[in-house]
Amino acid sequence: MPDQSAATAPALPSTPSPLPVTVLGLGAMGSALAAATAEAGHPTTVWNRTAGRADALVAAGAREATSVRDAVGSSPLVVAVLLDHASVHETLGPVADALAGRTLVDLVTTTPEESRELAAWATSHGIDYLDGGIMAVPAMIGGPGSEVLYSGSRAVFDAARPVLDTWGESTWLGEDPGLAPLYDLALLAGMYAMFAGFFHGVAMVGTAGVSATDFARRAAPWLVAMTSGLADYADVIDRRDYGGPGQQSLEFSDPSDMVRASEEAGLATDVVAAVQALVRRQVDAGHGADGFARAVESIRTDTTRTHTAGGTR
Repeated sequence: MPDQSAATAPALPSTPSPLPVTVLGLGAMGSALAAATAEAGHPTTVWNRTAGRADALVAAGAREATSVRDAVGSSPLVVAVLLDHASVHETLGPVADALAGRTLVDLVTTTPEESRELAAWATSHGIDYLDGGIMAVPAMIGGPGSEVLYSGSRAVFDAARPVLDTWGESTWLGEDPGLAPLYDLALLAGMYAMFAGFFHGVAMVGTAGVSATDFARRAAPWLVAMTSGLADYADVIDRRDYGGPGQQSLEFSDPSDMVRASEEAGLATDVVAAVQALVRRQVDAGHGADGFARAVESIRTDTTRTHTAGGTR
């Protein structure tokens, strides 16, 4: 993937602090980010398409811009926390000239290709670009456990650190702008699949009158214990050693009993049936004696298998 990050040195001031910053978008996350920068002493300008959301931030020392152009022109560092990829173009396209020579940090949830496209657009307009994926909920911003993943120009990342670090741990993944959203969505995939499995379990025990609260008390430590096996699965997958010793076979891992029990209870089987389909695809291909981790091959395509085999992780 060609480097689409800014080719020139970032235009941010070399002094570490305070670094003026503009935050575009004052939903729950945008407001939390702006509050953290203002509290840390960075001159903070905010803008939101819908009026009335900046009052608390203004009271905390931020300045509310009168327009997008005013907001963009107020700071060398502009942070987009807008609705989606299309809204970034809709908002910033008309003021691209005002963004020229400045740094744009896009924290909107996008696909990797959308982020690469936006990086190319930024470069073509003389805008330094950095993409970010927020691995936290708004209440966590600036506190323990908050992390934001970044990709794009390393020089831009380093220059923006005085602001970025006010939100949580800042991690740079590489020059490819698509890496941060790729990791973001991949991590969310694991989270949502886990939550969906928990919801299915809640529905199952609920047929016997067990509350979700009681089930959660048992499920939480069980799931935490099971995540300790992720490193072992990862090692098996990286080596493609699905037939190695000590692995639970795909045939044994077939969740047919879960599917039948759910059907007998009158429950939808979308979650467990999806796992069953991944397992059976490999069993039907003659790999039933291989370990459960081989189910990843039911998700990969021929193209991604070749890409991964070539050493790209």
